[in-house]
Amino acid sequence: MNDTTPPDAVSNDHVSNDHVYQLDRHHVFHSWSAQGNLSPLVLAGGSGCKMWDYAGKEYLDFSSQLVNTNIGHQHPKVIAAIQAQAEQLATIAPAHANLARGEAAKRILAHTPQEFEKVFFTNAGADANENAIRMARAYTGRSKILSAYRSYHGNTGAAIVATGDPRRIPNEFAHGHVHFFNPYLYRSDFWASNEEEECERALQHLKRVIECEGPSSIAAILLESIPGTAGMLIPPKGYLEGVRQLADQHGILLILDEVMAGFGRTGRWFAFEHFSVKPDLIVFAKGVNSGYVPAGGVVISEPICRYFDDHMFFGGLTYSGHPLAMAAIVATLDVMEEEDIVGNADRIGNGVLADGLQQIAARHAIIGETRGVGVFHALELVSNPDTRAPLPASEMAKIKGALIDKGLLPFVVENRIHVVPPCIVSASEVEKGLSILDDVLGNHR
Repeated sequence: MNDTTPPDAVSNDHVSNDHVYQLDRHHVFHSWSAQGNLSPLVLAGGSGCKMWDYAGKEYLDFSSQLVNTNIGHQHPKVIAAIQAQAEQLATIAPAHANLARGEAAKRILAHTPQEFEKVFFTNAGADANENAIRMARAYTGRSKILSAYRSYHGNTGAAIVATGDPRRIPNEFAHGHVHFFNPYLYRSDFWASNEEEECERALQHLKRVIECEGPSSIAAILLESIPGTAGMLIPPKGYLEGVRQLADQHGILLILDEVMAGFGRTGRWFAFEHFSVKPDLIVFAKGVNSGYVPAGGVVISEPICRYFDDHMFFGGLTYSGHPLAMAAIVATLDVMEEEDIVGNADRIGNGVLADGLQQIAARHAIIGETRGVGVFHALELVSNPDTRAPLPASEMAKIKGALIDKGLLPFVVENRIHVVPPCIVSASEVEKGLSILDDVLGNHR
């Protein structure tokens, strides 16, 4: 920054992009970033799948921000519910019973298998994973947690160590975590040539990890039902069922992380519904109320609930089940049912979006693979389609910049563009977004 003087205050009627940018650069410390080279995009408002800045430039949100605005921006019924709750009761301690919290839990449980009984609310997905891990260790009396290298589970103590991607390495302070390789046929760690081989060999690998770590020491296997940040890695047929079988064989709990994939994102209420598997604990956040007010939680199956009837659960949060967040959950889940938003994600995501991405991939050699389900897709970009060498970060930055310049908000991770518009996205909005993607990738040199 050339100017080290903080910007003067201005009225809301005279806000500019530059003013907000300067406020940010002078006063805000950003996550996952070296601070000196940041140049954040300024956004002022949004509606549905669109956002805009203070100069009026519009963007089509194909990122859902961090894959959480499943019902789009500023849904009027959810905004009204938050306002009504703020007028009635803005906050309450978690020890008290509260109508909004009870109604939120009831609605979440209405979409889970009948074996699930209660919901423990947290502030986000990371602390939801923390508490799921804590429950598993208490219930089993064991300490180890197995999770995948290609995963992301949050940025708190145990959650970041359970995470497999390299961001865990500077943060490895929690104990009792072991990682294994999950299926990823495009870049197979098992020399597989088809999904059947990938599944069989990945399960054999996990079996050996369990055996070598000592089954009696393992509390839980923690998996994203469909890994999101790692690149929308759809498990091959039979994989999650095989993991469930291995867990049952050794008295190990199965925790499925649905933080990113849950609540409509894949065209189902939960991503595990695409497979013949039921977990012991379900972790959620993001889409449960589209991130309008921070919220997450753990859905707990009946046997684990019964254990804690007469065993202390050593965990709690000041804002567990915060009324504003709970009101947002109630309104969000009601709106999703009323407007068939999950059905829209299925129809649009597995129709015009999936078809369009396949057509774009066929036209551009830079796309090594496209994969996904619902409104949860990824384009994997390569510098050489034969060697599958990932496109370098510098080239990805150019592509991201070009997409933003053309009015598309992308979610770019490593050498991938994650195509994750809100679950309410229309066919015409998908076609517009795909046209921008096609143009930018076609013109990239």
